Amino acid sequence: MPVIATTVGLLVMSNVFMTFAWYAHLKNLNDRPWWIAALLSWGIALFEYLLQVPANRIGYTELSLAQLKILQEVVTLSVFVPFAILYMREPIKLDYLWAALCIMGAVYFIFRSPAA
Repeated sequence: MPVIATTVGLLVMSNVFMTFAWYAHLKNLNDRPWWIAALLSWGIALFEYLLQVPANRIGYTELSLAQLKILQEVVTLSVFVPFAILYMREPIKLDYLWAALCIMGAVYFIFRSPAA
């Protein structure tokens, strides 16, 4: 499997865990003390790191650090928007489109020349 596909796949799975660790407690645990949410979030975040660390190590074999970072931001927004709309029941916002366009610009500038 190509390095970029492996990296993106692992980052997507990692980001699903990250997004739930960071934000799901706002919906599910808002009646509990913050430290309970923190402990549960840390437990979820472990799985994020078990996927994110290999993703970055694999990706760094062919991508630059800057390319890895921008790729991470693309994946983060791609996971966060459906999470916000479908799971958290946030309204669809035009701002998501503007943010995606800005990130597309970042992708263009970071990936326009080969990794150094």
